Amino acid sequence: MWTLAIVDDDRQVLGGMSRLIPWEQLGIRPIGEAMDGEEGLRLIRAAKPDIVITDIYMPVMNGLEMIEQLRKQQFDGKIIILSGYSDFDYARKALRLQVDDYLPKPASPATIREVLQRVIAELSEKRAAENREQELQERLMQYEPYLEREWVKSVLTGGTFSPPTGPYRMLDRLGWKGAQFMMLALEIKRQGRTEGISARDWHLFRFAVGNTVEELARQDGLRSYFLELHSHHMTLLLYKPLSWPAEAFRSEVLALAGRIIESVDRYLQVKLRIGAGLRKDDWTAIADSTEEAFQALAERREPDANHPCVYVYTEAGFRHPAARNVRPVRFFQEMADAVRTFDEPRALLALEDFASSDSGVAQLSPGELAALGTQLFAILSFTLYDSGHKLDDELPPADLSKELGLIENEQQWKAWVAEKVKRICRRFTPNENLKHKETVEFIIQYIHEHYAENIHLQDVADQVYISKNYLSTLFRQFTGETFGDYLTRVRMEKAKSMVLEKKLLIAEIAERVGYRNVPYFTTLFKKHTGRSPTEFYRA
Repeated sequence: MWTLAIVDDDRQVLGGMSRLIPWEQLGIRPIGEAMDGEEGLRLIRAAKPDIVITDIYMPVMNGLEMIEQLRKQQFDGKIIILSGYSDFDYARKALRLQVDDYLPKPASPATIREVLQRVIAELSEKRAAENREQELQERLMQYEPYLEREWVKSVLTGGTFSPPTGPYRMLDRLGWKGAQFMMLALEIKRQGRTEGISARDWHLFRFAVGNTVEELARQDGLRSYFLELHSHHMTLLLYKPLSWPAEAFRSEVLALAGRIIESVDRYLQVKLRIGAGLRKDDWTAIADSTEEAFQALAERREPDANHPCVYVYTEAGFRHPAARNVRPVRFFQEMADAVRTFDEPRALLALEDFASSDSGVAQLSPGELAALGTQLFAILSFTLYDSGHKLDDELPPADLSKELGLIENEQQWKAWVAEKVKRICRRFTPNENLKHKETVEFIIQYIHEHYAENIHLQDVADQVYISKNYLSTLFRQFTGETFGDYLTRVRMEKAKSMVLEKKLLIAEIAERVGYRNVPYFTTLFKKHTGRSPTEFYRA
């Protein structure tokens, strides 16, 4: 229902307009009348009508003066002039003030209806456009965390993804403007607790490592962005204002890297290796630091003096000098994403783009090509392991090493990788329901992002548009656990980290992992760990 106000100093005109306007037929309701411009201004400010019909020539304040005041105050309703005035200067001023239409005095019922229908059509279109814009903004807000992750991943790996709103809103929110950056590349070693574990336990280990890493960065006063890449590889971007001394920032980052290795080993019994890239003065150079960090990790030639498992990038001393010019991080990420869903065309396109670009692959020696192939297949092996598949069954390590040893140039390397990717994708595709697998992966990610909320299986089922019962069957089929059991395990792992931090009360920890009932949380914690939170804290 649209609203309308009438401003005219003639009571007969006010009464006549009220009788002639077909209110119900046009979906309009009256919200007031005024007999001069000043009174009309007060009425319109208070009632905010959608449509105003006003005379021009009135006492105290004329209609054009009233309209001018309304426009200055950003009134965006429709204004129709009702007047017998024919003065050209008035007409010109009315145009300047963006008057929407004109009714002559006297106006026939047909003319009134026609003008109002035209104005209402414009209002309807305007409202529809506003609703579309609002819906778009709401969708952008809903997907903003996803868009941010994808954009940050693109920046870190040298990709080309661009958010719909442009990068500058992201830069403001992340605090990247006027900052210096340094990248750490983290690698989880497959030994000890992480050797031979199931895919679902591997997810939990990575989750626990991520929590520990981010908490340590916060404790050191460093702003950070943690991002998982491909299975056993993660990145931690660290940044501070450019005003902070460069060497002090570098020292803080390397010291943090050492503490990360020590803490993850102590609390999680997980072994890490870390590569450190060079410091950068602009966010557009972050991908360079990422490449440097992974090159340092691959070469393992320059361990930090205080932490032997932290490897620092240096221009000198490369085991494979030509490899310094190759930037494979983005390629590895694209290949892992493609092979994870057995998308053969996407994987081959990534290979073609990498090998045909100025990547420096053509300048690599046979030994360097073999090293690059070994890195790639280590990543693909871990990626497939996440999905419950063993690449060793398809390509045993001894065969891999032997075949790579026969490669002499870029073309042979490219053909070899293409043939292996085709075999992998065609070998596993018939046995996989990719749609269902992706659904379960979405649920796992949803749990890890919303564990602190009061979430239920029905909430997640609503997200993926399938029934709760069917989703429960799918989840158990792919993970070996019920939704509730998996959610509880994630919450307990996070709770254990919080207890060990010794900063929060038990009740606060319970609330932060999604439990309002503290005794129930304590019972679950003891069931999961064998100790109550207090006993776990003391131990």
